[in-house]
Order: sequence, then C-alpha cells, then structure tokens
Amino acid sequence: MKSTIFPDTTPPATEERPVGDTRHGITRIDEFAWLRADNWQDVFRDPTLLDPAIRSHLDAENAYQQSLMADTEVLRKTLFQEMKGRIKEDDSSVPMKDGPFAYGSSFKMGGEQPRFFRTPRDGGTEEIILDGDHEAEGKPYFHLGGIEHTSDHKRLLWSFDDKGSEFFTLKTRDLASGADLPDTIADTAGSGVWDAANAGFFYTRLDPNHRPSKIYYHTLGADAADDRLVFEEADHGFFMNVGGTRDNRWIMIGINDHETSEYRIIDARDPAAEPKLVAAREAGLQYDLEEGGDVFFVLTNADGAKDFKIMTAPVADPRRENWSELVAHEPGRLILSVIGFKDFMVRLERKDSLPRIVIRNRADGSEHMISFDEEAYSLGLSGSYEYDTEIMRFSYSSMTTPGQVFDYDMRTRERTLLKTQEVPSGHDPDHYVTRRLMAPSHDGELVPISLIHHIDTPIDGTAPCLLYGYGAYGIAIPAGFNTNCLSLADRGFVYAIAHIRGGKDKGFAWYEDGKREKKVNTFLDFIAAAKHLVAENYTAHDRIVAQGGSAGGMLMGAIANMAPEAFGGIIAEVPFVDVLDTMLDDTLPLTPPEWPEWGNPIASVEDYCTIAAYSPYDNVGAKDYPPILAVAGLTDPRVTYWEPAKWTARLRKLKTGDNPVLFKINMDAGHAGASGRFSRLEEIAFNYAFALKVTGKADTHGV
Repeated sequence: MKSTIFPDTTPPATEERPVGDTRHGITRIDEFAWLRADNWQDVFRDPTLLDPAIRSHLDAENAYQQSLMADTEVLRKTLFQEMKGRIKEDDSSVPMKDGPFAYGSSFKMGGEQPRFFRTPRDGGTEEIILDGDHEAEGKPYFHLGGIEHTSDHKRLLWSFDDKGSEFFTLKTRDLASGADLPDTIADTAGSGVWDAANAGFFYTRLDPNHRPSKIYYHTLGADAADDRLVFEEADHGFFMNVGGTRDNRWIMIGINDHETSEYRIIDARDPAAEPKLVAAREAGLQYDLEEGGDVFFVLTNADGAKDFKIMTAPVADPRRENWSELVAHEPGRLILSVIGFKDFMVRLERKDSLPRIVIRNRADGSEHMISFDEEAYSLGLSGSYEYDTEIMRFSYSSMTTPGQVFDYDMRTRERTLLKTQEVPSGHDPDHYVTRRLMAPSHDGELVPISLIHHIDTPIDGTAPCLLYGYGAYGIAIPAGFNTNCLSLADRGFVYAIAHIRGGKDKGFAWYEDGKREKKVNTFLDFIAAAKHLVAENYTAHDRIVAQGGSAGGMLMGAIANMAPEAFGGIIAEVPFVDVLDTMLDDTLPLTPPEWPEWGNPIASVEDYCTIAAYSPYDNVGAKDYPPILAVAGLTDPRVTYWEPAKWTARLRKLKTGDNPVLFKINMDAGHAGASGRFSRLEEIAFNYAFALKVTGKADTHGV
C-alpha cells in the first residue's frame, strides 16, 4: 500500500557500475563506487571541479527531496521564525578581562557571523576588531576559525574557511589601524599561537590529504614560503596541534590519536629552540599538560587510572619519571579537564553521569565543589585569559533552564551571575518537564536518557518523540538548554537524548564498551532507549524519530538495519555509513587516525569482520525501513559526501515497502552544514519538518 504521507514521486535512478574489492580473501562488490570523485582533494578546494555526472546525480537528489517536502514549506518557515525568535539577534558575550582590555563577541541585528570586540578592562566603548559579516560578504560559505590577540594587544591572528573543507587561511591584523597585514598563510588547521615577544607565531599546516602533519613558525613580515619547519609528525595516524599558555611562557605541541598522546614544549621566549619531549608516546597512555607556574599539571590515565588522575611535573624537567601524584584516581569519577591558576587549580569532572567543578587551593590542598540540584544539567569551564587571578568563569544550563554565565571568586566562593540567556519570544521553564530515565540495555547496563516535554503533553504513549544519539570518541552529550527543540516540545513532542556507550557519560569504561569489537553496544543501547521510552508510556515505536550526525549518523544507519520496526523515521546528518570502505582507504583524511576507534581492517582480518558486521552500507537488506532523511555537505572532509549518496542508492535498491529515502546535500558547505547562524536554523527547520511530517504532526502549531 502506498504511503499517504509523501507524494508518489519516482526517486532518481542511480546507475550501477559494480567494482570488486578483495581483502583477506573476502570479496565485496560496490555497485555505486563511481559516486566517489577521483579528484576529491581538488573538489574540496574548488567544488566546481566535481565530475558533471556526479553533480547531475546530486542535483537530482536535491530535486527529489524538495518535491517530497514541498508541502512543508510553510511549516519550515514557521519553525524558522520560531527558532529565530528565541535568539537575541544582537546578542553579546560577557567580555573576559585580559590586562588593560576585556574581549568578547557579539552579533548585529540580522547578522549571520559574529563580531569580535574589546573594551577597556572595566567597561567603556566597544572597539570592533573583526567583523565576520564584513569578511563573509559575497561568499556562499564562510566560517571563522581561531582568534588570538597578542599579549601586548597590538595585533590579531585570525582565520577563515570559505569552502567548508576546513582548510583555513590565517591572517594577521594591526589593531591600531584595523588593517590586515601582508602575512597570510593558506591550508592551516585554523589557529595559531604567538611567541612571548609577539614577533611571530606557530601554526599547524595541513597536507593535501587534510592531515595536520607539520608545525611551522612564521616571523611577522617575512615571506610565508620561508616559514621554519618546527616539527613534523611522520605517523599519519596521529593528529597534531599547537597552543600556548596564559602566562605566555610555553608553546605546547600536542600529538594524539584516540588512545595515545605525546607533548613537546618550547619556551615561548625562545621560539627557535628545539621542541623538548615531555613523555614519549606509549600505546594507551594519555596525558594533557596545563600550566602551573613552576610545575605542569598533568591529567593522565597512567598506571591504570582509567578515569584519570592529576599529577604534577617540574617545568625544569617534566619527564614522566618526575611526575608526582596530586589528585588520585577514583573509579567512576571521570576527570575531564584541568585549569591552572597562580593560587588555585580547577577541574571539571563527571560522577554519576552529572558534571561538577572542583576548586583546589594550591597552598593547603583544600577543595570545594560547585554543583547544582537539577536531575540533568550541563556545566562548562570558560576559565580565564589571565593566570594570576582569583576569578574563574563557568557556564550552567539544563534542558529547561537557559544558559547562565557566572564569575566565581575561588577564594571567597562568591558566585556572580553575569548573564542569563535571553529568549526574546519568551520562555517559562515551568511550562516544561525535564527528566532523567535509566533504560536497561541488552546486557543489564543502565543507559541514561535526558528528556524534555511540555507540561501539557500526555504521557500515555500517544506523544511523538525525537530521540537523539551519538555514542563515539568518548564524547558525552550534555543535557543543556536547546531553544530549537522547544519547537518540537511545543507541538507535543518528547525530545530525548540517549547517553549511550561510546561516550564517556558514565566514565571511561562507558567509552571503551562502545568501541571497536564492542561497538554494537552503542547501537543496542540506543534501541534499548527507544524501547524504554515506549515501556514508560512516553511514546510509541511508530512515533519515534531517531536523529544523529557524523558518527551518530553511523548509529542511525546501524539501528535502521537492526531494528527498523522500532522507529517511525530516521534523520541521519553527515552520516558515517560506509565505515568499511572508508577504513580501508588510507588516503582519506581521517582514516589512519580513526583506526584506534574502529579498528584497522587493512591489517587485521578480525577488525575487517567486526566492521563488516555492522557497517550500515554493507548491511542494507530487504527490509521495510521507515522514512529516512540523509543530510550531507559536498566539501565535507570528515564524512565524505559519497557515503550518504551511496547509502541512499543502496537503500532504495534493496528495501521493501514504500517509505521513501531522501538525500539532501548542501552544495556549498561541509561537515558542519550552513555556516551562518540563521542559515543553520533553516537546515534544522527542515529536519524538524521531516520529523513532524512522518509523525503526522505537520499541521500542529502547539500543544
């Protein structure tokens, strides 16, 4: 029987050109491999170079999804206006003090891009030092990268990407005149750090395969072609970045994959010095360095500290044999980050699935905690530009409480509320309910679910639900304030986040139990969350729309294959669905660094078989899939456009039933979608319109 939700429109026919690939004696056939552009490196830099046949196919996909979603045009405009109405258009951050100035960012009415400004330290006239809207003029895509002012406040280092490919161009600006200097460097990772004398800066350059393989030093005023190579990482399986410390004493070169890390340091007063190794990489050993005056604070998992501990290392000789324990490892308490100050040390940690901030007095070792009482909430450390200060900044929000920014006096323990997120169209927290549920998974583990719904929404199984999940790289999804999802909640939706394995929501072990050979736990946890929401009468399976992006898009592809009957619709944004092919192609930007996360199917037949067993593209079958929306960006270097393009084609080829598969591709953007704040809202409105459409709520304006 034909679906009555979508018009009876024929999808694009995708030509089949079978290509065989044999590894470990196993042969796979990919009939849609031709959608991968042979010149993909060039396309990332110049999208006009895309093969006309591929472009024609992608254009046809966009025309198809537009025809199926044409009846939601008014709804999408309504959703956009609602979400835009919750944004303070001329919003401004609270400036953060640094020497004689305080630095912040703001938007102007109707502006898509942020402006960066500074004022005198204790307030006064704003001086715009970088206007993102001005820099973005005439460009279909524009994204600002890092912003770094010199310690003497005379110059600015800033970057931009105008293709969506994440090749950033670095520029320098004279703050007295507002004019950019001739110093311009292409193909960087998007940030840099000044030396102590502000005579030049360090930066990371990307190779043609988008890998951060080299650190350079640029002397201000010199030809960029003559920049000095500071350090080169020969192993393509490692990421590399360069940063500094707030006291302008150290340059830190960080090298890491998903399991192992290594640091080299340079005295910022001697930029020509050879980088000094702190602790050599050792498989599975992770550590981060933070300034602490005569010591470095070392956040590490050394010696079996799975949930991390804090050690100190003397700056004169910070080798591992000189590390001393400061904060012992406590199983179940995951230490996330550390910030050092002259008299205090601050750490952000998570215990019992909730974050908290702990302040340590360096003189006597006493500690106190900042925590909150809601069932689920989000905390963030903003820190400070300054090292010798007793004031630290942090942020707080929950699913019902708008974001708040506090300055905190670490000595007196006084909190000063600086700003509460303004919702111009109005927001009453009492109109919403937020809950934390625990869903039993297949092996008895309890999966946290954070949710919000309108107080008038009946909890009798009739409400639709948008269930979001990610579950990879140890990333925990915070239960923070999200003004956009209120448009769903106001239309009777339950908006839920499943804190599944693969993230660190319940500690480091929660991450380990959702990677490599245990990856299937991530998918089963999400399905368990859906079942629990049904069992608790929040929704019904045909009313659940699952949503995830990137590695969360892989989740979407996997649960579509494993339990299509458990969902009424699926939204997969920039979905990493062709896992096996990507992990077999070591020329792609992220493949070697990703092997610790997924496994190396080139070297290991066991890893090959593990990935092949769940890779969404390889496991599409003759199943009655729910309606699926795949969203991608042409110049995405992280999840290449051809993954969802191929996945969409194979789904249509093999699926049973009449539910459609839609593929929406932004031809002017990359992994993060549209770059402007309002352009991005239009994309969210499209996704929400799809969710409303497949759950029969497209004509609903509120509860």
